[in-house]
Order: sequence, then structure tokens, then C-alpha cells
Amino acid sequence: MHELILGGARSGKSGHGEALAMQSGLEVTYIATAQVYNDSEMHARIEAHRLRRPAHWSLEEAPLALGDAIDRHARADRLLLVDCLTLWLTNVLLDGDERFDHEYGRLLEALDEAPGRVVMVSNEVGQGIVPMNALSRRFVDEAGWLHQTLVLRCQRVWWVVAGLPQCLKGEPT
Repeated sequence: MHELILGGARSGKSGHGEALAMQSGLEVTYIATAQVYNDSEMHARIEAHRLRRPAHWSLEEAPLALGDAIDRHARADRLLLVDCLTLWLTNVLLDGDERFDHEYGRLLEALDEAPGRVVMVSNEVGQGIVPMNALSRRFVDEAGWLHQTLVLRCQRVWWVVAGLPQCLKGEPT
């Protein structure tokens, strides 16, 4: 089963994904897509996520090659928690069009072939104003198209607002 969890910033979507993983009874691999660079605020966010995760969950960092990470770790008896797709999208967009096209295609291939449960967390960014610059507009467009593509591949889709998950597609757990 594949699931997509959408919501705004600080909506509780990561927490919902973590709760689904804990409740699953499956072995969990957390696939992190963030890159820190020299950003102390992002480092603090990553550390907060790390501290919330159970120590027995395995971790794979995949800021670019997300499809390859899914291929490596997907198993029938395992849940993959991908957090988050919009950070991954930012990374591949900034790496150039050729890398973007390749990694986007690899992600879709990997999801189509992945056994087990894959839970993906992503930010809904298309409900605000249209951004002023071309890269920001492309990011919003690509995120919207990615989400629309993924909901066709997912058996369950969640919308999280103020920590309250609503099941948009499929049966809630």
C-alpha cells in the first residue's frame, strides 16, 4: 500500500506519518530528503525529527536519488516513511533539468514496483499567492503536478490540518 500525506507547514503531517509507521507493526525505514548545508535552523528541524523517531528505525538519507533508496529498502514486511517530497523536489530542481527528469522518473518507477507500504509526506504549497520569481513558480507547479501524479498511485491519501488527519482517498486506518 502506498500513502501520501499532504498538509501545510507545521500542520502535523510528519507526526501523522510517524504515527502510521509506529502503528503498522512493520519494520520501518525512514527516508530523509533534507540537506543541511550551513543552515542552523534546518539542522535544528532535522534534529527534532531525529529525536522523535524510535531508535530501532533505520535511516536512509536520500536528498536526490529517492527512487534508488525506495528500490533498496522496499520489502513486503517493511514500511518506508519518506519525509518529505517537497524537500526532495527542491533538491532535484536545483540540480538541473536533466537530473530532475531522471530522478522524477526513477521515483515513479520505484513506487510502481515497490512492495510493502510506502508512506510519503509532502507540503501542499499551491494554496497561496502565485510566487513572484520563475523558480518559485516552477516549484509550486511541479509540486502540484507531482501530488496529482502520486495520488493516482496511492491507495490512501491524507490531508492534515492543525494536527487533524482527514482521509481523502481510501479507508482510514
